Amino acid sequence: MMKRLMGTSNDVSFTILRVVLGVVFFAHGAQKMLGWFGGFGFHGSMGFFTHMGIPAPVAFLIICIEFFGGLGLIVGLLTRIAALGIAGDMIGAIFLVHLQNGFFMNWMGTQKGEGIEYHLLALAIAAALLLRGAGAFSLDGALSK
Repeated sequence: MMKRLMGTSNDVSFTILRVVLGVVFFAHGAQKMLGWFGGFGFHGSMGFFTHMGIPAPVAFLIICIEFFGGLGLIVGLLTRIAALGIAGDMIGAIFLVHLQNGFFMNWMGTQKGEGIEYHLLALAIAAALLLRGAGAFSLDGALSK
């Protein structure tokens, strides 16, 4: 089962997708977990999510998915699990927050909030990684051999 979970090809295109998605989600997770990059930190993020009506265990899971999932993707460890978590995170963000703001990002500040285009892109990348694995230069690939 572990070989099936961690198995991957040496396809560099999946490496690029994995590392970029990992960096983006690690940065967002570091904002929420550590307060880096202008974020609220763990307690502030938990308060923000629970104030939105998200249960504390789910808020904790969101923070962990973004932080640890991002790290996992960067190094290519348990890529499919990290991608599944990020896909769930993006589906939740779409339906709980962003769908009401339409499709497009709020580049000009003329909308009430951000649309879903970013979330769809992240969801598509996560789906590709979930289906095909980490690609080249990954711990998954090294450990599955």
